[in-house]
Amino acid sequence: MARPITAADRRKVRELHAAGKSRNEIARTLKRSPSTVSKIAGNLDPPLSFDRAEQVEAATRVRTADLASRRAGLALDLQAAAERLLGQLWTPTTHGEFAGREGEWHETHLPQPRFGDQRAIVASVQTAVGTSLRLAPAEGGENAEQVRSMLGALGEALTQAANDDQALDDDGGAAGG
Repeated sequence: MARPITAADRRKVRELHAAGKSRNEIARTLKRSPSTVSKIAGNLDPPLSFDRAEQVEAATRVRTADLASRRAGLALDLQAAAERLLGQLWTPTTHGEFAGREGEWHETHLPQPRFGDQRAIVASVQTAVGTSLRLAPAEGGENAEQVRSMLGALGEALTQAANDDQALDDDGGAAGG
């Protein structure tokens, strides 16, 4: 048999509701079921409601703003990484590999990265910039579109050059670029 609802239960529900407690918190405090707390709250004059739509909506707005801020920060980090990578495109580099019968380590100092490495750098820059723009789209329309177009054309040109270079390698031609 269910325990009868007392005046003390009604008073406590009103107090805890006024303190901002949830229906389930009140139920645990009173050692009653959530449905009993809802019944008590609904029978009070005026009836009490546990509708938290406003709090949920506000929390959702805060969370959305927080995620947008974090995406913007990540977009800035990706732009900075792209700029650092682009700086490597024409800088002197050291290429090393194991070679020879004994597998000795050989290093070659080059005035700039090899073509394949330059292609990889440009591809990485393109990926970083593209991802950055998806995370935080550039504003200003026309200039942003020009940048995207330029990066796309650069990527296509490098891909074509790589394909041409590969075709020369496959045909026994001179490799390089």
